[in-house]
Amino acid sequence: MEPVATVIGDLVGSRTKSDRAKVHEAFVAAVEEINREWQPVTPLRITVGDEYQGAFEAVGAAIQATFRLRIALDPVVGVRHGISWGETRVLRDDPRVEDGPGWWSARAAIEAAEDAENKAASRSVRTWYQPVEGAGGPDAAAINAALIARDELFSRLDRSSVSVLSGMLSGMSQKAMADELDITPSAVSQRVRRDGIAVIVRADELLGEIG
Repeated sequence: MEPVATVIGDLVGSRTKSDRAKVHEAFVAAVEEINREWQPVTPLRITVGDEYQGAFEAVGAAIQATFRLRIALDPVVGVRHGISWGETRVLRDDPRVEDGPGWWSARAAIEAAEDAENKAASRSVRTWYQPVEGAGGPDAAAINAALIARDELFSRLDRSSVSVLSGMLSGMSQKAMADELDITPSAVSQRVRRDGIAVIVRADELLGEIG
């Protein structure tokens, strides 16, 4: 078995939403879009309750894809992620059932993210990386340091700045983003500098280079 970057995601506070159907519709659409654009080795699929899981060839791809899913769902509901690197195995094809240390460690990672949220100093954390011991994955301390900083910056963005971030990650021009948001290109540029959006984008680029 070859190791993969496993992902377990969980919606945050979704059970308190008055329009659960709207939340689920947005959840399904976001998952389908990530599958189309990123082609994970194990397609993302919604499992029990408000969780989903899937696997990618590289940790960097898993980090980038889950961040985009978080951005897509931001207007509707929050989401947290646990990411790991380790071996998995298929126990059954239809319906697909998987097992293995890669999944166990991803579960431990999402639990670590939830624990971090419950502490004042790290309440903005929404993603944690925990490789399987001995699996040879990328360094956890370095990745989690970057994720903590990225999540803190993201937590400070208002809805318009999240839209600007999404546009930048999609390669849109500042003029196109300004037209979409009905603001001036100068206002877009100010948000990029003032809100740390350029830093988030650069961090995303570097994280995406992780094998």
